[in-house]
Amino acid sequence: MNRVERYDNSPANDRQYASAEVGGSPAGAQEQAPSNPPSAEVRMSASNEPSTSDSESGYSMSVTRPWLGVETTPTGLRPTAPRPAEAREAGATAAPATTDSQPLVESISLLDDSTPLALEVAEDTRRRIALAGRRFPRPKQTRVITVSNQKGGVGKTTTTVNLAAALAQAGLRVLVLDIDPQGNASTALGIDHHAEVPSVYDVLVDGMPIKDVVQKCPDVDNLWCAPATIDLAGAEIELVSLVARESRLQKAVAVYLEEQEAGPGRLDYILIDCPPSLGLLTVNAFVAAQEVLIPIQCEYYALEGLSQLLRNVDLIKGHLNPQLHVSTILLTMYDGRTRLSSQVADEVRAHFTTEVLKTTVPRSVRISEAPSHGQTVMTYDPASSGALSYLEAARELAEQVLDESEREQQGENTGDRS
Repeated sequence: MNRVERYDNSPANDRQYASAEVGGSPAGAQEQAPSNPPSAEVRMSASNEPSTSDSESGYSMSVTRPWLGVETTPTGLRPTAPRPAEAREAGATAAPATTDSQPLVESISLLDDSTPLALEVAEDTRRRIALAGRRFPRPKQTRVITVSNQKGGVGKTTTTVNLAAALAQAGLRVLVLDIDPQGNASTALGIDHHAEVPSVYDVLVDGMPIKDVVQKCPDVDNLWCAPATIDLAGAEIELVSLVARESRLQKAVAVYLEEQEAGPGRLDYILIDCPPSLGLLTVNAFVAAQEVLIPIQCEYYALEGLSQLLRNVDLIKGHLNPQLHVSTILLTMYDGRTRLSSQVADEVRAHFTTEVLKTTVPRSVRISEAPSHGQTVMTYDPASSGALSYLEAARELAEQVLDESEREQQGENTGDRS
């Protein structure tokens, strides 16, 4: 008879060590268990000769897990808390004692450091605790940031809405201007943007004040959005014949900021989501902003169009907006399993040493699912790796306004070792 022996950890079963038949005639299962081994192991034996115990034969396999902390009793195995000395001898990592002076982030124990998945889960937990309830520093004046990359599919809209939601959740007042005719940013924030809704089109072409088109995000406090409608698809043609066609958005934003400071309160951030092109809509966004945030997908094609984008930024800076500069680059759709992602990230960091954020946004199904529910990933699944990455990226973006000593202090407060 061939038999597989295993631990049965089900609470409904009193037997902690069970045996299961594989073939042959039934045999009595032994209730004894091996003593606590020093490390996790899998034991297999194969023999064509008969076994010496009760006609047992063939194959046997047992799996032991010392990090569960079990000990042998007359009735089987029962869990027990290992003593520190035993844990050290067994090679297991014991949970450190939490003291008043020790942050919670330091008390997280890697119960099982034998797999990459366990290490990743523990690290994500440590990062999440460090950012939980964190308030980001307010800039001294409103930061107007254009999120742009003429290549499509690199995560411009996703980055815009999730950074905006993360900043708003951290206590900052944020406005998203959606100037992409597809209106995906409006969809992700749960904002109506059908044809009859006042939108950015009315601001650019008809001169409507931004305050008349802004809607509040239903899921996140301190977050507003000026939606885009399909009418924007024809705005570039209509803007050609208008006076000061490149600076119409800039003037509307300046008026809106003055109204906010005189009324409800100053905005901290305005994020402008651009279409994947370098037309008049994108030019208006460049002229209205002081900073450019470039999301770069960790693939070769994303690098190919970066030089053209930088040339356009320099042209706008030289002729229309002297304050414009590339302040932030965020690496998106990062896949740590591939060398290509690592090579692209290294190449970007080599050329833009100060602009590239330390945080990279991984490929995540949750990030892709969230817009179908009219939400950002920050509200759809706050515990996901994608939400955590955007929260860390928002922290880095917010801390750009701090000087060096203040950044060091912030890092000590959050246990940041990056």
